[in-house]
Amino acid sequence: MRRLLAMALTLAILMPAAAKEIIPLPRPRPAEAPPAAPSEPSACVLDLADRATIEPLGALAGPGACGAPDAVRLNTITMPNHSRVALTPPPTLRCSMAEAITDWVRAEVGGIAQTLGAPLVAIENYDSYECRGMNRVAGAKLSEHGKANALDIRSLKLADGKVFELTDPTVSHEFRERLRASACARFMTVLGPGSDGYHEEHIHVDLAERRNHDYRICQWDVRDPAPVIPLPRPRPVMAEHRSKL
Repeated sequence: MRRLLAMALTLAILMPAAAKEIIPLPRPRPAEAPPAAPSEPSACVLDLADRATIEPLGALAGPGACGAPDAVRLNTITMPNHSRVALTPPPTLRCSMAEAITDWVRAEVGGIAQTLGAPLVAIENYDSYECRGMNRVAGAKLSEHGKANALDIRSLKLADGKVFELTDPTVSHEFRERLRASACARFMTVLGPGSDGYHEEHIHVDLAERRNHDYRICQWDVRDPAPVIPLPRPRPVMAEHRSKL
């Protein structure tokens, strides 16, 4: 009997140790994957880098439907004479839109601006990539700005320091008319004064994709200064009536 009790006591002592031995240990955590290597520059980025100073940004994601593949920050445009035109502040655009802006400035905007008296040195970026509805109206259709597919331009700056706003009716009518014609020939949408009330102080250009690929919108009234209407001459002061004595 004593032997049986001793054996039972021995088993009771050994069982916790045995139980501990059979409890499986947690699996070792897998080694963290190394960070993904940056993707190779796209053909668009490589091509554009010969004509502009850009910062590749890769894909822009969200929120919602906002975003764009292959985005860049467009810092300067290299003109055919090797001078540079700055975009201030540098806009964020999908590469295809940045390429369209670059080619437009190099081929046409620079020469048209020169007619104002000096070479072009800067373009004022009024808005580029921004996740929002059209005209910032709540619930409106997604703007091309939300796709990094649009640029708003307010003014051009020349080498002599002069700044010309594109919607200023006192700026050369011929200059603005030529700029309008060139923009409407290159972009799918051009909006300015007279379009919808939201573009009275800047010009919007984009490459919107439409079912009818040939359908373009060109709404920019090149306005002249309001006529000066002369005020009527003041009525002559009536001579004081003197009563006769």
